[in-house]
Amino acid sequence: MPFAALGLPTPILKGIRAAGYAEPMPIQSRAIPLVLSGRDVIGGAQTGTGKTAAFVLPILARLLEGAPALRALVLTPTRELAAQVETNARDYARFTKLRVGVVFGGVPIPPQERMLRQQGLDLLVATPGRLLDLHGRQSVTFEDIEVLVLDEADRMVDMGFAPDLKRILRLLPKDRQTLMFSATIPPELNRVANEALHDPVRVDLAPPSRPAAGITQAVYPVPRNLKTDLLHALLSDHEVRGVIVFTRTKHGADRLAKQLQRRGHSVAALHGNRTQGQRERALGDLKRGRVQILVATDIASRGIDVEDLSHVINFDVPHTPEDYVHRIGRTGRVDAAGDAFTLMSPEESKDVAAIERFLGRSVPRVMLPDFDYRMRPSEIGRAMTSEPRRERPRPAAPTPRAAPAGPAHGRRPKPDSGRRRRRM
Repeated sequence: MPFAALGLPTPILKGIRAAGYAEPMPIQSRAIPLVLSGRDVIGGAQTGTGKTAAFVLPILARLLEGAPALRALVLTPTRELAAQVETNARDYARFTKLRVGVVFGGVPIPPQERMLRQQGLDLLVATPGRLLDLHGRQSVTFEDIEVLVLDEADRMVDMGFAPDLKRILRLLPKDRQTLMFSATIPPELNRVANEALHDPVRVDLAPPSRPAAGITQAVYPVPRNLKTDLLHALLSDHEVRGVIVFTRTKHGADRLAKQLQRRGHSVAALHGNRTQGQRERALGDLKRGRVQILVATDIASRGIDVEDLSHVINFDVPHTPEDYVHRIGRTGRVDAAGDAFTLMSPEESKDVAAIERFLGRSVPRVMLPDFDYRMRPSEIGRAMTSEPRRERPRPAAPTPRAAPAGPAHGRRPKPDSGRRRRRM
């Protein structure tokens, strides 16, 4: 089925062709007619299967009709995902006069205020916190909003945005169309859906726990102290092109990036402690091939769309199975092939077992040929690789005092009576 059969107007079809797409993905074929009809929709599909276009395209088609005003709002959990959605919307709307903008935290707010007040927008992509800041400064109003999209709503709840979402929902017009899209829709999202959506249609094209078919998964059991060595060996393979390596913590990402740089790899780091400029530069360098490896926390598990990303490697096993699905979904996008490796220390075996229960199948265990899995001196400690440690001279033993006179045959004298005995 071509895009033209979905009922999209000509200017939007021209934008789709200019973006390089010819046939709609399954989630797009199912969701676009429903969104065009005005129904509330909950869309669940594997990551990397075109969910963004499934809601952006029909929204743009709707915005072509009616007076210019801020009529559509897309909420996302991270800056990276917000920027990605805004870029896609601009691409699809290039042959229209629709105005698309994005706001998120981590950057100065005055330029965003000027954009909203002076330029005006038809479609706004935003993170919840910055949107509320702008509303509190009376830089944005919501009375004309006709369509609300909660993109990756499960992640917004996980990141603590539930109170912000509730505040935003109370500020929006009741008579609106609401769309919720995510690669995973766990049960806890039902409360958000019940509050935000009215009689929604569910579009579930595949079990949300199933990654894309083109992703080859493997688990590498390895002692924790050898993870960096094993990662270095995996990254040295000539077939590894672009890689995202996921860690659990920001400090762990910085530490691992420095270790890989010292071993000769081209690396950038991406996490919440980096400035927005640093985050954009790191992602841009990976997309343009200036660096081979991006070491990142879970802020990169959604909204990162990099062509020809050959591998995703979990240096640390993620906290939840849903995060695992989102992480490995950065590769194998749009029917491409990719590899997802997980380095599992013995302490993380329970987390991997939880992931396998979520997937409904086991992930193959793999051992890297010719890799020495024994304890290595370089990992045991500096003292084991340098010259033997000089021990401090022991103090001379004290001169033994003469034993008090006592009874013969080594028998102990009877304890003294009196005050000393009572003190015991």
